Formats: sequence, structure tokens, C-alpha cells
Amino acid sequence: MSKKKHPEHVNHERWLVSYADFITLLFAFFVVLFASGQNDKRKQVMLAHSMQSAFDHNGIFDPHSKTPPMADDPNATPHATPSPLSLPTSAVTDPDINGINKTATEHIREAVKSEIETRKLPEGVITVRPSPDGLVISLREGGFFASGSADIRPESVSLLKAVAATLPNRAIRVEGHTDNVPIHTAQFASNWELSTARAATITRLLVAQKTVDTGAISAAGYAEFRPIADNDTDEGRMQNRRVDIVLLANRNVTPINTD
Repeated sequence: MSKKKHPEHVNHERWLVSYADFITLLFAFFVVLFASGQNDKRKQVMLAHSMQSAFDHNGIFDPHSKTPPMADDPNATPHATPSPLSLPTSAVTDPDINGINKTATEHIREAVKSEIETRKLPEGVITVRPSPDGLVISLREGGFFASGSADIRPESVSLLKAVAATLPNRAIRVEGHTDNVPIHTAQFASNWELSTARAATITRLLVAQKTVDTGAISAAGYAEFRPIADNDTDEGRMQNRRVDIVLLANRNVTPINTD
């Protein structure tokens, strides 16, 4: 009688062979990536060294170290801190400000001072100050606009016309500024819209006076991002809510040919 054959045992662990192969390939893949990364770092060091050597040779930067600070060795000697580049800066003098001659500057200041005294305006409603961009005539919100509005107060229109009459025929930028208190109304979704609308309103008035060339005047709104005082105090926020008429330095008007 023949022996009864038992069914062949099924090996349920054959997947381990494929898994081991996969792990081996994955390990080899990461070894290749690591080796490539180390090679790239050496190339970066060589590139940085070449660039520094080129700059030193041309005298662009002072030679502080022959080896670029790219190594990760914690025991490496720290390199000297490079001195900052000396960039040319435009000197701002007062009252002769970057191309705005003394006579024009004094004329504007005297006219503004006279208007303040004649109208008995509160201190700081209009100020004149130098800046790197030129001469700034700053109009504080309280004297010219109601809170959250871009319409000029009716009683301030004649004052603005008097200020406009003092402006020389040169490039002008009208800048609107706010404090950092958010606004969201049906008319103004944010301080960006409010500051830009106020700048545009002042610009339209200056253009209407025909004292400046329309091709040389521009309007910009900066919202709360260019403060001149601390926004953490009521006084600081009051100073930041303003419209600046900037007589741009060294930018005279080029007449527009209308022929």
C-alpha cells in the first residue's frame, strides 16, 4: 500500500526575502545621497574660496580670511568678522537740502510759519523737516481730515492752497500714512486704501492750483508701515496719521512737450 502524501507546507515567510532586498537597496540609495552631499559641500567650499580670492585680488573686499567659513568643525578657529561695506550716503543738510536751495527752503518754512501764526493753528499741524528723500511738508490728520475720512476739512482748503503756492516747480511725491489701528469700513477696507485715498486727495488739490507740473507729481499710500513715532502711545499714533508732501531731492522737472 502506498504512503499517503501529506500536502506540501506553504512557506508564509517568503516575503522576508523581498523585504530584505528592498531594505538593502534603500540603504545603498541613502549612502549614495550622503556621499553626493559631502561632495557638494566640498564644491561649495571651493567655490566660496575662489570667489573670495577673486574679490581680494580686485580689492573689492578686505581680505579677512583665506578660508571661507563653510566648515562644520567646532574646533576650527573663528574667522574675523568682516567690516561692513561703506556705502555712499547722500548728505542731508539744513536748510540747503540735496538740490533744494537755501532760498526756496527758507521761503517754504517762512510761509508755513506765517500761515500757522495767522490762523492760530495748534502746534504740529504742519511741520517742515529734512529727510534723505528731500524736504518734507507734513500735514497732520487732525488739521486736515476727519477720522477715517479722505475728504479735506472745508476750513483747511484755503490753508492747503496757501501751502501749494509756496511749492517750487520740481518733482513731488505725496505720501499718505496712518497709525497701526486697523480700519474696515464700507469705503476703506484697510489702512492701505485710506492712506492712498488721502494722498490722492491732496494731489488733486495741488494739481488744481497749477503750481506744479502734473507730470512731476505722484501719490503713494504707505498705511502704517512708515511711522515717524511710536504707535504704542496716543501722541505717537497722532503724529503717524499724516500726509507728507515730499519735494524730492535732486529731481528737477523736465518740461513735458505737448506739441
